[in-house]
Amino acid sequence: MLALLAMIGPFTIDTIFPGFGAIADELDVTAPALQQTISVYLVSLALMSLLHGPLSDAFGRRPVIIASCAAYAVTAVACALAPSFGLLLVARAAQGIFAGAGTIVGRAMIRDLLDASAAQRLLSQVTMVFGAAPAVAPIVGGLLVPYGWRTIFWFLAALGAGLALAATFGLRESLPEQDRQPFRAGTVIRSVARRYRDLPTTVLAVATGLNFGAMFLYISSAPAIVEGLLGRGEQDYWVLFVPMIGGLVVGSYVAGRLGGRTTPGRIATLGLAISLVTGLGNVVYAALAGDVALPWAVVGPSLTSFGIALTFPVMILAILDRAPGNARGAAASVQAFTQLIMGAVISSVVSPAVSGSGLGLAATALSLTVGAALLWTGHVLTRRRTLRAQARARRTGAHAAESPAESC
Repeated sequence: MLALLAMIGPFTIDTIFPGFGAIADELDVTAPALQQTISVYLVSLALMSLLHGPLSDAFGRRPVIIASCAAYAVTAVACALAPSFGLLLVARAAQGIFAGAGTIVGRAMIRDLLDASAAQRLLSQVTMVFGAAPAVAPIVGGLLVPYGWRTIFWFLAALGAGLALAATFGLRESLPEQDRQPFRAGTVIRSVARRYRDLPTTVLAVATGLNFGAMFLYISSAPAIVEGLLGRGEQDYWVLFVPMIGGLVVGSYVAGRLGGRTTPGRIATLGLAISLVTGLGNVVYAALAGDVALPWAVVGPSLTSFGIALTFPVMILAILDRAPGNARGAAASVQAFTQLIMGAVISSVVSPAVSGSGLGLAATALSLTVGAALLWTGHVLTRRRTLRAQARARRTGAHAAESPAESC
């Protein structure tokens, strides 16, 4: 259930991609204007992500998830019934307010209930669904759009209502009432600010945004890749997304198998190394081939997805472990907000600038992975120095405590 709750936010981003043409015809809007349905959703999703975690720290995880899923279903109905493009934008913005709760609060619940090793294994499974969601979404949208673009939103409404019912009857609370924080504006602001002032948390949050951004670049560029570079139709998004989903599934399985057998740090480093090598290979292919073509055009993105599936849950867990139990919601919010803001920049600024070229896409994806690898390496080295300094301090303290006795 936590995996399904985690996927609803990213799944909703681009389910409507295949319906853009029908929406433009019925509501009499231009293709560039349709991008606003993504932009307003991402803005509200990002801004509200700062509140979902603190709300769950104050009122409990379960009530926030149930209320958000129910409200999400209502906003999806509003999208389905929208008589004009302006009202569709308003409904999409409202949809973004509630769509991210499952992702953020679900991660906090996992760490509430499980130890580090078990949490990593479960987060790997959740990451598989979370990462696959924006890739599966256009495929689902493509299957529904022959029945009318509004059918897509009716489907999303049913999904939200189903998750609300499932959470009501099948989800137990993970944050006891006595451990909750009071909900006041000042408390929320201080809680989020405290997480951002923690430098390792901020570094890791940016690293997750860059790491996932390498895959999200291909997802947000899907129309240009599938219909432009590869010359396929609006129902052929699967040629890009099925291999990427395959990489996520296999990577998540491997991450789950490695959990408890080796350290999380080594798993994340392995994932980044795989993403770097395959990203470099993708750049070389795009430079030599000129015009990208199947099947090689999707090999790089799918192997990058494999590496991300290894790295992403480890970074998430490291962020959550930087916070006390009653502030894990705030930590999850900080990570999600940072990733969403970076995703919005990638989809609205970076993707339009590079999606017309296979080489541009490959080089940009590699650059994002390099940035994530540098931040992760810096975090690991800093943590090692800190642990060594603490060990020396303990030895010095123990020696000082023994000295008086020895002098006697």
